Amino acid sequence: MPSRRTVLAATAGLTAAATLSLSGTARADDRRLRALIARMSVEEKAGQLFVTRVYGHSATDPDPADAEANLRELGVRSAAELIDRYHVGGIIYFTWAHNTRDPLQTADLSNGIQRASLRRPRGLPVLISTDQEHGIVARVGAPATLFPGAMAVGAGGSRADARTLGRIAGRELRAMGIRQNYSPVADVNVDPANPVIGVRSFGAVPEAVAGFVDAEIRGYRSAGVAATAKHFPGHGDTAVDSHFGFPVVTHSRQVWEELDAVPFRAAIAAGVDSIMTAHLLMPALDSAGGDPATLSRPVVTGLLRERLGYDGVVVTDALDMAGVRTKYGDDRVPVLALKAGVDQLLNPPKLDVAFDAVVRAVREGELTRARLDESVLRILRLKSRLGLFADPYVSRAGVRRTVGAPAHLAAADRIAERTTTLLVNEGPLLPLSPRRHRRLLVVGADPASPTGTTGPPTSVLAAAFDELGFTATPLSTGTAPSAAVIERAVARAGEADAVVAATYEVTADSAQRTLVERLLATGRPTVAVAVRNPYDVARLPQVRAYLAAYSWTDVELRAAARVIAGVVPPHGRLPVPVRRADDPTRTLYPVGHGLTY
Repeated sequence: MPSRRTVLAATAGLTAAATLSLSGTARADDRRLRALIARMSVEEKAGQLFVTRVYGHSATDPDPADAEANLRELGVRSAAELIDRYHVGGIIYFTWAHNTRDPLQTADLSNGIQRASLRRPRGLPVLISTDQEHGIVARVGAPATLFPGAMAVGAGGSRADARTLGRIAGRELRAMGIRQNYSPVADVNVDPANPVIGVRSFGAVPEAVAGFVDAEIRGYRSAGVAATAKHFPGHGDTAVDSHFGFPVVTHSRQVWEELDAVPFRAAIAAGVDSIMTAHLLMPALDSAGGDPATLSRPVVTGLLRERLGYDGVVVTDALDMAGVRTKYGDDRVPVLALKAGVDQLLNPPKLDVAFDAVVRAVREGELTRARLDESVLRILRLKSRLGLFADPYVSRAGVRRTVGAPAHLAAADRIAERTTTLLVNEGPLLPLSPRRHRRLLVVGADPASPTGTTGPPTSVLAAAFDELGFTATPLSTGTAPSAAVIERAVARAGEADAVVAATYEVTADSAQRTLVERLLATGRPTVAVAVRNPYDVARLPQVRAYLAAYSWTDVELRAAARVIAGVVPPHGRLPVPVRRADDPTRTLYPVGHGLTY
């Protein structure tokens, strides 16, 4: 691995900038950074604003299929060519782009990206980012440590756990060369039907969400990773997914102040390094243009920067999402985002179009050079604070020592055990005993793993029960079991002492309801586990024992199995209310509900 001296030499004469992390004051740092910016071309400055995807496990030698995908979407074959052409300041890792096959490969990719950038004249380190929220959104999989998601952490009720999550997750990301994480979610989820946030939120109580946001940010900062609070001004009360449509939030200004703003104020007080905007309209905050918040100067500059006093990096949500593309073309969106006050432009659908549009807007005077320099300075400040100028490289030894360390995995299991929420336990039916219920049938939905490295849920649950002394048989019945599948499950239940059913987003007409009702009719003790939204329980009121796991990843499923078996008592408390299915105006289980034994 290159030494620090090698790294400094690779910056091609930018010694003053490279030693920023060793300088005495922020003012001195800014002077050096401004001098650096003064020597940059318009194209180099524009490139620093972009954070883009790139396919491949290697910066210079991606697999042929990934090289073809890069050519098709980006006009280059590799990450190295991407940097040469567009001078990009950031790259975002995705599982589907084959950036995160395993921790050592990910670290090698990060080093390759840094080498490709630093070997260029006036080359700068690249800020590598990802979406590692944990729970149902994660881009880096096992053997890295995977934690429960935000709503599960909210159910656990421990801010210390949230801080531990940020610290450990941050250390592992940094070890792989990832220094900006698009987490935590600061949205207050008050709509049970929210199709895009849901269990990604810490809960429905703004003060509680704020506490967890604060703690997780401080954990990431202690690990030297930039946390990102999202999605400003608040995405917790939407019935439309901004990936596919344009949400409109009808909160009044007062409701926004009392609900949505609270966690973002906490994030700013905690020193959050970046805040992500949302592609939604909140008319009470900007009644004039009808533009999404990402493109709204009253929201980004007037509200976030001037009213809330935030002067850190503002990053857009992905610019390939429908919510920001319904009104303007792909050439206008990045320019309008910058005019609104944004700094980083995340994953535009057509990088060449977006890049050329920004350069043209500067050359033609629509964007002033001062405005461009302002965002570049914020981005370079962040890179400096993260130590990228001092040493952007990582070592394989550091990966082996840090990523998926036994102590980290044990911490994730302990945190998960405090999150499982027992909603119903009539009889009481739970805990199950290997002596009375040795033969278990585990049925239910098997949604795809967020990272491709965990699951399937029924098999994970069955294996966890086997380790606890049961003899468990998994049977995947899916999210929409057919009549034949239901009959097969009922027949298998007749051979079991008890049944565990994993439910996933049960609706009024869901075949999952029929499956569970038929299993209950067998007379076999039946336990249901909601492996995503806790609201499933309202659709199946006849179930005598129902738990909420908040996600279908291994760490949460193993914890649920231990609770069902009585190895650990349930500790979780609902961080959101569950309303009655037959009358949504009435609460079935309030915030704070949770049983134990």
